[in-house]
Amino acid sequence: MKFTKLHGLGNDYVYVNCFEENMSRVDLPELARRVSDRNFGIGGDGLILILPSTRADFRMRVFNNDGSEAKNCGNGLRCVSKYVYDHGLTKETTFTVETLGGIVTPVVQVGADGKVELVSIDMGEPRLERSEIPMTGIPEEYALEEVIEVEDRTFTMSAVSMGNPHAVLFMDELSDETVRYYGPKIEFHEWFPERTNVEFIQIENRQEILFRVWERGSGVTLACGTGACAAVVAACLSGKTDRQVTVHLEGGDLFIEWRESDNRVIMTGPATEVFSGVFNGPIPYK
Repeated sequence: MKFTKLHGLGNDYVYVNCFEENMSRVDLPELARRVSDRNFGIGGDGLILILPSTRADFRMRVFNNDGSEAKNCGNGLRCVSKYVYDHGLTKETTFTVETLGGIVTPVVQVGADGKVELVSIDMGEPRLERSEIPMTGIPEEYALEEVIEVEDRTFTMSAVSMGNPHAVLFMDELSDETVRYYGPKIEFHEWFPERTNVEFIQIENRQEILFRVWERGSGVTLACGTGACAAVVAACLSGKTDRQVTVHLEGGDLFIEWRESDNRVIMTGPATEVFSGVFNGPIPYK
């Protein structure tokens, strides 16, 4: 199986071009677990397939390193956008990508070398009703600045869906220990029937936030694009930031704009190709 390794601000996945590779008989969850292993596989936060689509120009499927399938991935979308342009699958700088969370529209910015440097993606409108996240409680109500109790500690949390669920926690300071200890406990909290991504954010000023993430199905990662979008929406709704915010992630910065004119969230950031190779297996079949 041919593959390419790309990362968006350190959020790294193994990408497979399914215009060339036939994956129809492959056990994809098991393959994701094998290739993601940083000791015995290629290493990464998961597996992403680039596929044909009947509804858009391309289709993306995302599998976390535990084998679960994600509905969306902002960093993955930027990397898919870079791949399809740099590898000649499209000559257009604007196109559409189908995800389980909906269809999104990337716009690539090409450098002097003809390669994509930055990608801006219309991530769509945030979804705030509990039924859309999904989250327990009255279906049409929002979950904004709610108190969530986890063992010996309480957090102020807002829930946002960007095609996948996010619990955004407002923190006075960020620590690795807090993310690693409380992240998985909130991911599996009874409020979230499909589990959730967990963002720990610290407000620097009205245009900047610090950000750490525990990703559903992957654990600690250096970046999360949909999480950065959710964090800005939550912070803005709480009156803590403006609508244009630079999010400082461990792997680098993303610029997020939540447009007032049409309620859509625009994410801009880099994508990097690291290497390509051949995975000799064993390939798990169904």
